[in-house]
Amino acid sequence: MRRLLPDPGPTTVGEALEAYCPWEEAHEERPFLAMNFATTLDGRATIEGRSGPIGSATDTAMLAGLRTRFDAVMIGAGTMRAERYGRLASRPETRERRELVGLLPEPLMVLISGRLDLPWDAPLFADRGDVLIFTASEAEPPPTESSVRVVRHEERVDLAEAMRQLRTEHGIRALLCEGGPHLHAQLQAAGLVDELFLTLAPKLNGGEAPPSLIEGELSSVVELELAWLLEQDGELFSRYRRR
Repeated sequence: MRRLLPDPGPTTVGEALEAYCPWEEAHEERPFLAMNFATTLDGRATIEGRSGPIGSATDTAMLAGLRTRFDAVMIGAGTMRAERYGRLASRPETRERRELVGLLPEPLMVLISGRLDLPWDAPLFADRGDVLIFTASEAEPPPTESSVRVVRHEERVDLAEAMRQLRTEHGIRALLCEGGPHLHAQLQAAGLVDELFLTLAPKLNGGEAPPSLIEGELSSVVELELAWLLEQDGELFSRYRRR
């Protein structure tokens, strides 16, 4: 892997993330929030409905590395249905890396699901993990092996309030959001996103109206500044900060 910006030179995923401490930038009323996405050169955020086929083994390593730097990981219901997440820190070495920087062994899994329409047979709910769901539904989740807590909002999930609750009631200082595009749009529109990690894969997929990083229009242009740019085998790994 090459570091193109800043200070060009050789690096690794581990070295790039070693000094990255997002929990130190927590806001008083909400967590520090970073988004993580991968896209093809023609802007697709999914291939055949899933994000997995876009990135490489290096992109997977970056994703796994980022998960060791955050208190919690958040996704929307659509991403959960498409990707069917499992345990976030299943390997002992992953849990050890988290503990070495002062984090809990397992990140909290946060789901945003207005209707509580989730794949309850997905591995996440059978792995004895810790799951927190924000919903506007009055329905009750089915029994699962995982510890599932539900926070209910009226009519719709208020993301600003959810961020406040995560920070002040659950002690979440740094939150990594892995999609999808609809949730990304809502978070950006509310001014809640601090950083964007974007992998640009050297692939083309084609098709009409490809799903992009953001689903829906924003009320104004969001300006970002480039914090770093890495490259391996033609794949670009960028980190942007909101101005």
